[in-house]
Amino acid sequence: MSTHDDPELKRLRWRCRRGMRELDVLFNAYLDRAWPTASDAERGVFLQLMDCEDDRLWRWFMGYEDVPDASLRGLVEHMRSLQKQR
Repeated sequence: MSTHDDPELKRLRWRCRRGMRELDVLFNAYLDRAWPTASDAERGVFLQLMDCEDDRLWRWFMGYEDVPDASLRGLVEHMRSLQKQR
């Protein structure tokens, strides 16, 4: 089964649809580049991040506000670095 046919990945892509296109890009880049090889722990942090509100996520990704949780902060930094690698 290819990653495009993976039902879990399809559900995640749907959940990654945010109110801001910029967040959509960040979340989908993570799914494309990092999700397939991510550890279970990192995947759990990603799911936790997806439960956060868009306005808070935007402030975190833009660096306007510190991410209070260390594991979330690490993932936000990782996701930001994926964008720089484009």
